[in-house]
Amino acid sequence: MTYRICFVCTGNICRSPMAESVFRARTAEAGLDGLVEVDSAGTGGWHEGEPADPRTVAVLRAHDYGSAHVARQFQPSWFSRLDLVIALDLGHLKALRRLAPTEQDAAKVRLLRSYDPAAGDDVPDPYYGGGEGFEEVLEMVETASTGLLAAVREHLEGRAA
Repeated sequence: MTYRICFVCTGNICRSPMAESVFRARTAEAGLDGLVEVDSAGTGGWHEGEPADPRTVAVLRAHDYGSAHVARQFQPSWFSRLDLVIALDLGHLKALRRLAPTEQDAAKVRLLRSYDPAAGDDVPDPYYGGGEGFEEVLEMVETASTGLLAAVREHLEGRAA
């Protein structure tokens, strides 16, 4: 059975596609390709159908991550097929929990940085800044991905038991 994760930010062109790309690479490195499905979306539909921000693409490519992406808006109906919905900041967390049709669905929503014990809550939005903000976001995503991968692996091992 496939474990499904969706990363969510505001417009789905900066933070969430970066998290999707990094975590997809982490699951592949861990040999979990066929067991974990990773995608992303935005809380809003402003950028639906657009590629990732060119600065996101540049940072991902510079660090040898995939960068193919088309933005889309998160839909409440997706909760039923997802195991985990990862919010990139507290605003996304609140919005997603309000969208959740059930309490069980709301419980699927977690903050990305909660998987990094030394971190604060939010991955800041780099959209209105320069390239250095995108590099900082990548660092935060990579660090939190280590803890998230451990949690997913633990969950998968629990399913097999």
